[in-house]
Amino acid sequence: MVENAGALLRSIGGALFAMQLGQVVGQLAGEVVSGGDIGIPLLGSADGDPQAAIIPQNAVAFGTGLDIPIDQVQLYLAVRELAHARLFRHAKWLKLQLLSAITEFARGIRVDTARLEDLAGDLDPANPEELRAALTSGALIPPKSEEQLAALGRLETMLALIDGWVDVVTAQSTTRLPKSDAIAETVRRRRASGGPAESAFATLVGLELRPRRLREAAAMWQKISDAVGAEARDALWQHPDVVPTADDMADPSALIARLTAGGTPRDDVDQAIEDLLNDTTTDRPTEE
Repeated sequence: MVENAGALLRSIGGALFAMQLGQVVGQLAGEVVSGGDIGIPLLGSADGDPQAAIIPQNAVAFGTGLDIPIDQVQLYLAVRELAHARLFRHAKWLKLQLLSAITEFARGIRVDTARLEDLAGDLDPANPEELRAALTSGALIPPKSEEQLAALGRLETMLALIDGWVDVVTAQSTTRLPKSDAIAETVRRRRASGGPAESAFATLVGLELRPRRLREAAAMWQKISDAVGAEARDALWQHPDVVPTADDMADPSALIARLTAGGTPRDDVDQAIEDLLNDTTTDRPTEE
């Protein structure tokens, strides 16, 4: 009976996880104000490029109680959404990078069958909430592996870089908007208290987006902009090998020094190829 119950619980577990996912999506439907509000572009055109979109009723709800004209709120949110869509258009590798990190994490998820069988033996059929609580609390999922923790670390860093860049670009683009600073502060508070992105990733993959990391990313992008300008700043999104790292966010001084000295950072392979093409590593044979 226990074995049969275990097989039944495995089947029910998938259904309950689907229900949990549905609840998350339903919650997000009432909270997100734009297509990129959770950090990953959700809308795309036929050619695969991300599309910008605003959800009017949610944007109005976002501005309720702020004592700010709603047209300014909508304009600010539209600029944020356009900046987000523009980034993913420019860095076409970025969406795949994010999805790869999520896939790497999900690949390591498994259910503790021994705990599941114990639960099947102790389960009270008259109390289905006991099973639901066990499944949704994560009690049946073993601790995260080192590979999963590494994937979550990469995901958090990339989401922070994206959000910080969008913050800086939006601030630069809305300097003539009278209440832009107040709206930006509302966005930051919403994020710190658990906005749509934080809720989605915390529920589905157990990733707690740290507000400090997001602030560090925004401060880093601002310092880079001040030091080398917007064009050199945006060039850092050309390839994943030159995107700033978590260490750069904590202390961008070394990155800025490299940018001011020689432009976009280059890895060892790029430098070796350039040296070979410029013939700086060996002397050219003398022709007879």
